Amino acid sequence: MHRLLARSIAACALAAAACAHAFEPTKPIELVVHTAPGGGNDVLARAIAVIAEKEKLLPVRMQVINKPGGNGAVAAAFLAERKGDAHTIGLVTTNWIVGPLVTREAKVTLSDLTLIAQLVTEPALVAVRADSPYHNMKEFIDAAKAKPGALKQSGGTPTARDSIMRQVLQQHTGARWSFISFPGGGERIAALLGGHVDMMIIEPEEAGENIRAGKMRVIAQVADKRLAAFPDVPTLREAGYPVALVPQMRGMVAPPGIPADVVAYWEDFCRRLVRTASWRKYLQDNQFEDAFYTGPELARSLDATTQQLRAILPEAGLKLVR
Repeated sequence: MHRLLARSIAACALAAAACAHAFEPTKPIELVVHTAPGGGNDVLARAIAVIAEKEKLLPVRMQVINKPGGNGAVAAAFLAERKGDAHTIGLVTTNWIVGPLVTREAKVTLSDLTLIAQLVTEPALVAVRADSPYHNMKEFIDAAKAKPGALKQSGGTPTARDSIMRQVLQQHTGARWSFISFPGGGERIAALLGGHVDMMIIEPEEAGENIRAGKMRVIAQVADKRLAAFPDVPTLREAGYPVALVPQMRGMVAPPGIPADVVAYWEDFCRRLVRTASWRKYLQDNQFEDAFYTGPELARSLDATTQQLRAILPEAGLKLVR
């Protein structure tokens, strides 16, 4: 049995035996994210904090703690060091799975933390400036083929989804363009809007404001089907690029060694969160896909995501180390 699934089933058994919700927070909650302010997980974390306060989901305040670095490794290590801390939780993404798969220095994996819930999965967009000469993916790819390395893409770390998708597309098309890494989502966007790069692969949540303001144009969607907000923009497959799509999930974990009643409390918090009207509106506004799982279902979902990544990463030229 997969390690994550075994741990999840054991946690559920303990939680069932414990007195339901014996724990309740008595001091502010630290919600740890691996991105700098403006990054996708930071934006989502701050939205969760606002919704929790608005909907009165917690008896205490929730504050976002930014721990960028190492594609999630710094944040994961921070959570691991908080063993048994019931007042610290973390928001994870697929990056926290990719990092340990391709980086020996990433010592902490999701199996070392306490799984709470998967909240959503998230598509992505290929975006350019509104005044860009590239109106579709073919025009960008053709330009990149004509001048290898001349075009630039802004993004996160080399093992983030935007970088992996770039490598997958380059392997498929033979085109070549540069990747400029920035520590924060705000800086990546500023580089595009300022004309310093030509393209970025970005989540709808991060790009929404600039798209609505007419500062960005979406030329393709990294999704299985067209999003409701972009009915006229083709997916990569529809545009003629049937490449494997790097999955992106967002979920919640806690430090290792927390008691069963604390696990039960945070699972229930997530369950109450996703049922609120505020959360449903947030998903709709930001084109998230509802994918709420806890317990064994969560472990199975993460296991499936891991297996997908094990197949995709070598296609992108990344060597698996675990």
